[in-house]
Amino acid sequence: MKTRLQDIVPYVTRDGSQVRELMHPDSHAVRRQSLAEAVVAPGAATRRHRHHASEELYHVTAGTGVMTLGDKHFNIAAGDTVLIPPGTAHCVEATGEVALHILCCCCPAYAHDDTELL
Repeated sequence: MKTRLQDIVPYVTRDGSQVRELMHPDSHAVRRQSLAEAVVAPGAATRRHRHHASEELYHVTAGTGVMTLGDKHFNIAAGDTVLIPPGTAHCVEATGEVALHILCCCCPAYAHDDTELL
């Protein structure tokens, strides 16, 4: 199975980021995980939130930002990958002049019901 980013209609998640689901069990043959691209506009931030079941990997493909992970804050940029364990509060802020683009891999797959806004 193959998907193309430009063919996928984006939507806004509960945390406020614009997301395109590249692979998700609701729409594709993948069973246990999901892969999405999240875009955060320059100067914008996602809402602090956590997922109780999903472990996430964020891989930055463009832009720069500040990641809040639990009580830690650190800079992120293209090429960086961050592990977000289940239950860990997190958010990102796009600090550069271009949008922050992040590939988000969730296992189990992303679910709105697993997202708790803080």
